[in-house]
Amino acid sequence: MVKRLISANASEILSMSAQELKQSIKASEGRVILSENVAPRESFIGDITNSEIAGAFGADLILLNGIDVLKPDIFAIGEYEGSFVDRLHDLVGRPIGVNLEPVDTSADMVEERAEIAVGRQANSETLKQIETLGLDFVCFTGNPGTGVTNAAIIDTVKKAKEHYSGLIIAGKMHGAGVDEAVADLNVIKSLVEAGADIILTPSIGTVPGFDKEDLKEAVKLAHQEGALVMTAIGTSQESSDPDTIKYMALQNKICGVDIQHIGDAGYGGVATVENIFAMSKAIRGQRHTVSRVARSISR
Repeated sequence: MVKRLISANASEILSMSAQELKQSIKASEGRVILSENVAPRESFIGDITNSEIAGAFGADLILLNGIDVLKPDIFAIGEYEGSFVDRLHDLVGRPIGVNLEPVDTSADMVEERAEIAVGRQANSETLKQIETLGLDFVCFTGNPGTGVTNAAIIDTVKKAKEHYSGLIIAGKMHGAGVDEAVADLNVIKSLVEAGADIILTPSIGTVPGFDKEDLKEAVKLAHQEGALVMTAIGTSQESSDPDTIKYMALQNKICGVDIQHIGDAGYGGVATVENIFAMSKAIRGQRHTVSRVARSISR
């Protein structure tokens, strides 16, 4: 059996297969944190990556947003050979994933569509590329205004299983500019059937009308179908005060989620660092927080 992620060393984490990583997350009993950060944006420190910042304040998983996987640009990554994923593994000692967006050009939009590069979209070329790069996981979701639909996400998960061997996270954290339900039980079931390992839902308190009962139902269904659940703070509330973050985190944990995502809308494209730390202390306490931030990546 694998070691739970919150207690594992970098060498153990980076040697895990996709399914071992999934089991390691499950074994952590709702105490895993994923930090999303805007990879190309200059960090507020100025000479290190946002991934390093997030890891230093308690993130267990690093999700890169805004990255063109066909023409990768990561601020302050420095010189490297091979894949940027290998370089980030060396820098942070944590699993690395990217957002790919299943854009639906026929979507019924409620706001002006935001156009994004082909290398940020989910398509056959990018699905093959993330396998080549060695990314540990991929998240199929939509940034604001990109026109990503649940139907397109489901279809993308099916296609991804043909090209990609890593963990698949799929779902919506907000509307992405589309006039449809963000979290729907039928969609969740379809995502799991399509091959998603982890279902993405909004966090409590992030989108109107999505409450604890909705989240409990989503978690119950996903777990019954063999998937894990990740809640997302993706509506800029990642830069709220720490008390707000702690409330959200505890409510999400009560509902049974396995991973808690904290978004990138802070200074320099990463969540306010105090809030990553506050989330960590809220859902796993001082001991496991210190264990994560102090544990050398050389172990």
